Amino acid sequence: MEYIEAKEKFISTWGSLGSLWGINKAMAQIQALLFISTKPLSMEDIMHDLKISRGNTSMNLRQLMDWGIVTKVLVSGERKEFFTTEKDVQELARIVAKERSRREIKPVIKVLEEVSSIKDDGTEKTKELIIQTKALKDLTDDLDTLMNKLVNQKQNWLTKSVLKLMK
Repeated sequence: MEYIEAKEKFISTWGSLGSLWGINKAMAQIQALLFISTKPLSMEDIMHDLKISRGNTSMNLRQLMDWGIVTKVLVSGERKEFFTTEKDVQELARIVAKERSRREIKPVIKVLEEVSSIKDDGTEKTKELIIQTKALKDLTDDLDTLMNKLVNQKQNWLTKSVLKLMK
């Protein structure tokens, strides 16, 4: 496989996987292109390489910057805006996990907390709702805490052990 084919395959695959970490295909493809780029890219570079519109590129770059995954950089002597992404895979995972927790998991925990805190009217169905939603809230809290602890570790013995168990 030659470079161009490998590059396109990586970007396409990363784009498909984007939904697993909570972003759309175009966002993931932009991040993938920046991830394998040896230098910051302009919006025009991104549009040309991915064959996507200016509006789509602009909107997705803005969202990637909101996530903290992509940053604007100044290129000496250039008037255009240039963009780059986090290159450290561990740091990228940490950023994505933190952002998904903030956007998705924390709101679910809040709802489960509200629902499990309803007034117990003494009926069996109310007691069951309280018991089950409290158990689910506690589990979600624990998993969120565990995930955040794992991604915040710098490849220590615990992280290495957990990763070995997952293989």
